[in-house]
Amino acid sequence: MRIYDVIKAKRDGKALSKEEIEFFVKGVADGSIPDYQISALLMAIFINGMNFTETADLTLAMAHSGDMVDLSPIKGKKVDKHSTGGVGDKTSLVIVPIVAACGAKVAKMSGRGLGHTGGTIDKLESIDGFKTDLNRQEFFKVVNETGASIIGQSGNLDPADKKLYALRDVTATIESLPLIVSSIMSKKIASGADCIVLDVKVGSGSFNKDLDFATRLAKTMVAIGEHAGRRVTAVLTDMDKPLGNAIGNSLEVSEAAEILKGKGPQDLKDVCLTLAAHMLTLATDDAYPVCRKKAENAIADGSALRAFVNMIKAQGGDPSWIIDAKKPPVSKYEYKVLSPIDGYITHMQTDKLGLASMLLGAGRAKKEDSIDHTAGIVLHSKTGDRVTKNQPLATLCANDEKLFEQSAKTLLGAITFGEEQPKESPTVIKIITKEDIENGETLF
Repeated sequence: MRIYDVIKAKRDGKALSKEEIEFFVKGVADGSIPDYQISALLMAIFINGMNFTETADLTLAMAHSGDMVDLSPIKGKKVDKHSTGGVGDKTSLVIVPIVAACGAKVAKMSGRGLGHTGGTIDKLESIDGFKTDLNRQEFFKVVNETGASIIGQSGNLDPADKKLYALRDVTATIESLPLIVSSIMSKKIASGADCIVLDVKVGSGSFNKDLDFATRLAKTMVAIGEHAGRRVTAVLTDMDKPLGNAIGNSLEVSEAAEILKGKGPQDLKDVCLTLAAHMLTLATDDAYPVCRKKAENAIADGSALRAFVNMIKAQGGDPSWIIDAKKPPVSKYEYKVLSPIDGYITHMQTDKLGLASMLLGAGRAKKEDSIDHTAGIVLHSKTGDRVTKNQPLATLCANDEKLFEQSAKTLLGAITFGEEQPKESPTVIKIITKEDIENGETLF
């Protein structure tokens, strides 16, 4: 078999066989296919698409290109959650301890932030001493003892995706439904969980700007996951404004702790309770309303906060400022961004707010960049709020005062003002389960 013939077949709009796809993925992983030919096939897929069978074959081939994590040493049903990325998205910090407190096991591998979106691992590393590089035995031990653990992704987990994603990023082939699906679901399948809840973001802070595209993406991922023998539910959530009020690593950990104490922003609480309840529904087979009540009770009785503290301690972290969220690590300097006019906030270009936080040192422009864990933004007003001239819209936090000017300019440029209050939009937009997927449906 020649990669030339595989490229030519997809260029001409033909469906690739399982054998051709496996040949391609193996060549990506072991380096036997050069980058220029990989890029050519990616562009052919981008232009001509893939049917469901091709996408499923690609996903499974990628999942098996490296380590397949065996979670059998962990007792009980294992459930995971994946977010397609957003600004202020600290849901894992909330839902993982909620689900653990309710008796399910969460063995989660997460990534770092890049660009305007934050990473769960960066947030956890703002906790002094917290280890995200546990080996497998340590990982399993923490989950069995505390119900949950969050670590960085394995170096050999889905190596084909690492290579393909890097090339997609520089060849303008990111926005391809089958390539997005295979990238996300191959990692989740390789990670070994029995059940997966997908948080599919929609709006200006996500790569899914369009609800129709996000819905097709969610349906396809659910179908692929079920095809691979996993139980999967997708929750479409709003990312046309940041989730919660904090953007930045230690700031987001502090806000997550507030939710676990029964406080904090309502939009963040709603999304977290919805995701946690669906994770419990998949793991226990109890009805959603029952699981929602369990999740609410875990916050109310303090068991979710205790589960978070126990996980932090088990991974070497100091949870003292989680227990007392009034004393988190802070930046040296603060700067108030004031409203230029009277009126309503009618829209927030959320990706620009993420960029404003990155300019303060809270994020990375390149993977090699270091980050300032204490830097970031606390929003005082969001879409739909009435503001007056010179009212503080946000507080910028940084350890270098010179960073404030460009960040403040970017933040103000992300906000649209108007005279009329915009219509309120739901934070949880849609739920997609396997019952919503027709068997063999052509989804692209």
